[in-house]
Amino acid sequence: MESHKVSRRQFLKVTALSTTAAALSGCASAAAGQLGSMTSSAASTGSEAGIRLGVASYSLRNFSRAQAIEMTRSLGVRYINFKSMHLPYDASPAEFALARQELSAAGLELVGGGMITFETNTDQGVQKYFDYARAAGMPTIVCTSSPAVLPRIEKFAEQYNIKVAIHNHGPEDPNFPSPFDVLKAVQGMDPLIGLCIDLGHTVRAGADPVRAIAAAGPRLLDMHAKDLRDFSSAESQCVVGEGKMPIADIFRQLRSNGYSGYVNLEYEIEPDNPMPGMRKSFAFMRSVSSSVV
Repeated sequence: MESHKVSRRQFLKVTALSTTAAALSGCASAAAGQLGSMTSSAASTGSEAGIRLGVASYSLRNFSRAQAIEMTRSLGVRYINFKSMHLPYDASPAEFALARQELSAAGLELVGGGMITFETNTDQGVQKYFDYARAAGMPTIVCTSSPAVLPRIEKFAEQYNIKVAIHNHGPEDPNFPSPFDVLKAVQGMDPLIGLCIDLGHTVRAGADPVRAIAAAGPRLLDMHAKDLRDFSSAESQCVVGEGKMPIADIFRQLRSNGYSGYVNLEYEIEPDNPMPGMRKSFAFMRSVSSSVV
């Protein structure tokens, strides 16, 4: 089983963050209110103007599950996608139950797991991750694999009735650098098999994220949101709204698609102190989602 130790320094940092979260959240809500109306339902669910915002827990990888849950709650969002450091693949039934209880107590909804790599093209190698997702209560697996494994993944997706969102990984990915590579691979497969668009990796692969969203249509099952100052450099990731990502056009296209999935912030920078940047990112995305038409 994976273990995840957190230093006393990190614990104290999170404690300080938690005590100030309510005040900061109130300020962010007030700022968003000046830019556009937000319904009380949207405020309580993290869904503004039809865009359901959540957290990819890899953003909080240097913190324990309990801390990641509290940090997500303090950001004013309801949805979370767990990475395995927050819920290990070999967790016991008791730990799966505890994780579900912790999420429920915090008012959070687990909307997926991953990113998961299907390493082997065998029934056992594929099924173990579907068993994991079912035990955790994950409706969607965000994943990657070689194209040869996809028919086997499709078989288990149908058997378990769990969605599979294949994650594109940019120019370094030999299989799915761009969303269009995923769409080509899953053409004709069960509707449970689709795409998780990673905005940063998409632009680094030279693809237009807005055009990719339009092309994906109902195959778009999940999204990882991030921003870059330089579309050719992963190291240029920044607070959402401080880079070049066309967030307004992306949200507008999601709404045009009738997208019912989640836009999960994957904040990969500042791993020891991600909360200030994550708050700014959510404040920006909320203001955009309330103003685009």
